[in-house]
Amino acid sequence: MERSKRETLIFCLGIILLGTLVQAAGMMKGDRIVFPGVFEILKAFFQLLEKGQTYAKIFVTLRHLVAAVLISSVLGISIGMAEGRSLFLRTLLRPTMILLRSIPMVIMVVIIMVLTKYERVPILATSLFLIPLISEAACQGYLNLDQSLIDVYRLEGNFSLRVASQVHIPLMAGYLKQAYISSVGMGMKLVVSTEYLVQTRNSLGKAIHTSSYFNEYQDIYAYALIMIMLVLLVGELPSLIGRFSRSAR
Repeated sequence: MERSKRETLIFCLGIILLGTLVQAAGMMKGDRIVFPGVFEILKAFFQLLEKGQTYAKIFVTLRHLVAAVLISSVLGISIGMAEGRSLFLRTLLRPTMILLRSIPMVIMVVIIMVLTKYERVPILATSLFLIPLISEAACQGYLNLDQSLIDVYRLEGNFSLRVASQVHIPLMAGYLKQAYISSVGMGMKLVVSTEYLVQTRNSLGKAIHTSSYFNEYQDIYAYALIMIMLVLLVGELPSLIGRFSRSAR
């Protein structure tokens, strides 16, 4: 409990430090349009929270993020476990995973824009970028499984979907949890960026584009604060679900 309070205090100090850096950048640059004051940003932040339209935009972006994380989780875990079971497959798919990790986002978005409808781009592009992150964690988790536990399930039968969900995935939970936390933060940035590029209607990405067009930079920073809150909230979901399930027992 004491450690949790200390971490919360340090986190709040980090927010103050961030605000100080923005304030200092404005003073050094001498441009209060691009670097508005902290109080101006906070004012814009609370004004946005008072508007129902803001929550509609948050819902659209969160819907894209959740869909992308779910798709990338299913495909990433499946591919990662397959790679863990087969050295041939792991070597065969390595160039593809390197390509997905290294290709510039703009190029990926442009390719997907050509191949499908614009409203699907935020989900598809984000999913493709997150699959290597999750598959690598799943592969490492599979390779580091306790061999004695694997031998026990082999006595009961061959590998199956039931064995994967009840034996392998729980044992790989530590690796997958870390990948999930990373994918949520990265996924939020990717979703908003793709929404910005394809001008997804009624989304946070579209709102940021509109704010930049009208030089409303205080709103841009306010939307950044909203996205930080969303990442923290969604990132804490596994811990909250775990605590709830333990208390229910």
